[in-house]
Amino acid sequence: MTVIHALPVGGGILALAPLPGASGDYRGDLGHVLNWTPAVVVSLTTEVEMLAVGAQALGAQLQERATRWVHLPVADMGVPDDAFMARWPEVSAFARRALMGGGRVLVHCHAGRGRSGMVALRLMIEAGEAPDEALERLRGVVPGAVETAAQMDWANRADRGAARFVRARTS
Repeated sequence: MTVIHALPVGGGILALAPLPGASGDYRGDLGHVLNWTPAVVVSLTTEVEMLAVGAQALGAQLQERATRWVHLPVADMGVPDDAFMARWPEVSAFARRALMGGGRVLVHCHAGRGRSGMVALRLMIEAGEAPDEALERLRGVVPGAVETAAQMDWANRADRGAARFVRARTS
């Protein structure tokens, strides 16, 4: 079953996971993701990767359950291309709004480490975290997150948002 690695960001929860089906159990993995109830799922896998594990209907199945799905394919071990970058400002803004509103955002690639780590780190920085602290927190949850120097460079080129302090709720 897919393992969802989550950490608090901006009042919400940002998570990384492998591609549903990469474990060999697409239905079980999809059920686990749906039960986690993300506001948005960002898929970084290519169509070929999705087809190989039977996840070609992932987007439609997420949307049927009122989860927004965004497909921004990046080659394995790669970094975003121009098509990705043209959509990134809107996707990032939506994901950060979801996080700031207490929502859940799930980012996945094939293994849930390299490409997912790259995008998660960028979102953390854009949400106001210091890059070195964000990377330390991220790797505390997903060891080895952000696998290449090029991925690290892309994540660190983020415009750092204003820091936002979230008070712990007491009841």
